Amino acid sequence: MPEQNGLKPLMAAAEVNALLKEVYPQLNEHYDFYQVTDVFAGGCTVRLNADERHLRPGGTVSGPSLFTLADIGGYVCVLSHAGPDALSVTTNLNINFMRKAQAGPIDGHCRILKLGKSLMVFDIDIVAGPNQQTVAHATGTYSIPPKR
Repeated sequence: MPEQNGLKPLMAAAEVNALLKEVYPQLNEHYDFYQVTDVFAGGCTVRLNADERHLRPGGTVSGPSLFTLADIGGYVCVLSHAGPDALSVTTNLNINFMRKAQAGPIDGHCRILKLGKSLMVFDIDIVAGPNQQTVAHATGTYSIPPKR
């Protein structure tokens, strides 16, 4: 994804992963399913390492698992670009499911569309499989708490 003008990350991927372990330990309580793989100017890449626990009948990765990946992408963008305030919250998230996703690595390529003082708007393209086809696309908004 191209860099967004004027947006500079305040944290690297490893720092965000460490912060998530500290403030949101239940996300990966026993396994590292959800990971931040990259943070760049204006966005991030997150990954779901989907296995049988994420499958619904028929062998498809469940909608809630993909929805969680989309939400985490937004959270990582706001943490890495607005600052590590764990109290940022989702105010809106819309998702469209495009095609079946199989177990395995599923990547979410997230970009910030607008970063203001109190809100961040983002979208995320969720891709999977050998051809990295889009399996879902989401848009969302995060509320950024006022600076203390």
